[in-house]
Amino acid sequence: MTQPFELPSFYVPHPARLNPHLDEARAHSSGWAREMGMLEGSGIWEQADLDAHDYGLLCAYTHPDASAEALSLVTDWYVWVFFFDDHFLDMYKRTNDRKAGKAHLDRLPLFMPADPATPVPEPENPVEAGLADLWRRTVPVMGEDWRIRFAQSTRNLLNESLWELANIDAGRIANPVEYIEMRRKVGGAPWSAQLVEFAAGAEVPKEVSGSRALRVLMDAFSDGVHLRNDIFSYQREVEDEGELSNGILVLERFLECSTQQAAEAVNDLLTSRLQQFENTVFTELPVLFAETGLDPAGRARVMAYVKGLQDWQSGGHEWHMRSSRYMNGGGAAAGSGGRVAPGSGGELPGLPGSGNWWDQYAIGGIGTSALDILRKGSGASEAPAVRRARSHGHVPFRAVGPSRLPRFDLPFALTLSPHLDGARERVIEWAERVGLLADHPGVPGSGIWDAESMRDYDLPLCAAGIHPDATADQLDIASAWLAWGTWADDYYPRAFGSTRDLAGAKAANARLPLFMPLDGEPVPEPVNALERSLADIWERTTGPMTVEARRTLRESIEVMTASWIWELSNQIQNRVPDPVDYLEMRRSTFGSELTTLLARLGHGKTVPAEVYRHGSMRALENSAMDYACMMNDVFSYQKEIEYEGELHNVVLVVQNFFNCDHPSALRIVDDLMHSRLDQFRHVAQRELPVMYEDFELGTEARELLGGYVKELENWLAGILNWHEGCRRYRTEDLERHFGAERDLAGAVRARAAAAAASEPGAAPVTGTVPLGPTGLGTASLRAPSRGAAVPAN
Repeated sequence: MTQPFELPSFYVPHPARLNPHLDEARAHSSGWAREMGMLEGSGIWEQADLDAHDYGLLCAYTHPDASAEALSLVTDWYVWVFFFDDHFLDMYKRTNDRKAGKAHLDRLPLFMPADPATPVPEPENPVEAGLADLWRRTVPVMGEDWRIRFAQSTRNLLNESLWELANIDAGRIANPVEYIEMRRKVGGAPWSAQLVEFAAGAEVPKEVSGSRALRVLMDAFSDGVHLRNDIFSYQREVEDEGELSNGILVLERFLECSTQQAAEAVNDLLTSRLQQFENTVFTELPVLFAETGLDPAGRARVMAYVKGLQDWQSGGHEWHMRSSRYMNGGGAAAGSGGRVAPGSGGELPGLPGSGNWWDQYAIGGIGTSALDILRKGSGASEAPAVRRARSHGHVPFRAVGPSRLPRFDLPFALTLSPHLDGARERVIEWAERVGLLADHPGVPGSGIWDAESMRDYDLPLCAAGIHPDATADQLDIASAWLAWGTWADDYYPRAFGSTRDLAGAKAANARLPLFMPLDGEPVPEPVNALERSLADIWERTTGPMTVEARRTLRESIEVMTASWIWELSNQIQNRVPDPVDYLEMRRSTFGSELTTLLARLGHGKTVPAEVYRHGSMRALENSAMDYACMMNDVFSYQKEIEYEGELHNVVLVVQNFFNCDHPSALRIVDDLMHSRLDQFRHVAQRELPVMYEDFELGTEARELLGGYVKELENWLAGILNWHEGCRRYRTEDLERHFGAERDLAGAVRARAAAAAASEPGAAPVTGTVPLGPTGLGTASLRAPSRGAAVPAN
């Protein structure tokens, strides 16, 4: 059969290595599969199928250092998960039998008890028999935190198969953001990452397992695994099985491009996710270790886990190139790979136990691929070094001209609170009272707003659209929260960004929970307007709340303020974020969790908490959040890029990723906004009714959740109306409010450039961190930096 596209040139920076216990694992897994009933007689596989797929080879490549016993057990897990996938395809996907599929999935958690001593039911099919046996053999040697995480990943892997089944039934192809999110669960790579902990003897310490850094490592790893698999499996899944959950197909439809172009775009995203992994290791892990005080043994386990994930990426690629299960003939990929000679090295600063890992990968290790300047991308794909350099090559404060706005075809009616006019005056009185409008000479960040600018920003207009039925007091509180969050979002870059004072920003964040007591704890004396205003609005908001509701609200604020640290870190690196990381973090930097949470704090008594954790509810909220965040980025493009020197804007992120101009990026963003809006409506109309049935919700709970959908519609309509009506984003308003700051930054850059030019051989000063080696004799090693083309508007 002719291949539908030529394989692209893959970014594989590490050598694939083969476990010496391969033959033993193959023999063991074959006998185990037969014992569990997965071969002849199952109707799914014959012995020839298992031999051709060669999961022993997959595991020997992805776990090259595992012991013989661990490799055999891990291979059994992969035999089981692929059998589950093929069994679910034949039994339920091909027949579109959702009811029977759900009944099958509902029984499987019974075979994964949190306490290994808990009895399990008698298995009724090979999937249940295999899971029961694997769980019994695996979990006793791992800690409780790992068992909880692994059980959850396994449940996600199983249950989200219903999402794929629903999309096939509806003939629906997901949008790119939805696809990435759901693929992590359906594709099972988070599950694979946790098996790495087992196979490598590298259980991640509980102190850091829930951190952003570890989450991003697992997400970037997972996306890399899944996107690579999508490229190799396109022919089998899309052309043979009629599958709709494939990244190439998703981008074909979204970008309206050829299969070859979509494959190159998927490969570019794969490269970006692997470079996100690398950036996280080098910029976030050392800080995490220092801040948590993780001991040397714990740090060594984390680094062994990192090495295990790298081994998996390289080994998984090698297996895809060899397995009969996938399309892997010819193409640029035939010559790609990361086989390199070992180099010499030592421990990484701050990462005890990393010496052996670094020695093995010193030449081809993470962070060194930027030196590979001779490598050329094939087709539409770029050399990874060029992509990496461009992400650090943004020149701040470029003149881009007025923001261009697409049509916002938002189908939700706007209603404004009748208390708007009064709230406008009262919020200014409140801001003056708590010090948000005070100017203290010499105090960084003070005086960033005054009464005039606050009237221009008109946050009560936003609150009045979001909460049209609010009482006067409720509208005042909502207006104050919006004012506090917007002021603080302006404050952090002024107070900490210009001086790169990351420690100061973290110290400020560390004090904020003191002003959000949960159960009557004493509150210290505020030392600045940020703390004083938070203490005031917290007290006014949480009086009637339960302790649990207060805790949820406080966590949403902490998520938002922590995301501002992420922004400052990128500013210091002058790094335009990876598109997936940006969209997922943007929900927090925009304060989406906080403002949507305020709409549902009263639902807990009728709606079970697990309903809000359901995939359909998360999809509903995330799609609404993404639409609002991208809307804000479109309106604020000139403000952020030209007047504030920002690099956190979705239009810029798309420009950087596709290396395209502003109009092209704006068209892509507009399409993505509309696809997220379509998803919001699809979930509300098609998925929520199914969820109601799954949870057997009563009439009152269904009406509350239907009201919550309406509240999210009001949220979107109110935010759009505010952007169109406030005086924060138009060019004349920008010049009044931000012109002096832009001019000062330009003068500083000009002086720095002039000073640099006066020194022979000096590198140009752009406010960025140098990429690669510097100094005498190293110029030939540096890749040229290519900034994304941003024409003046």
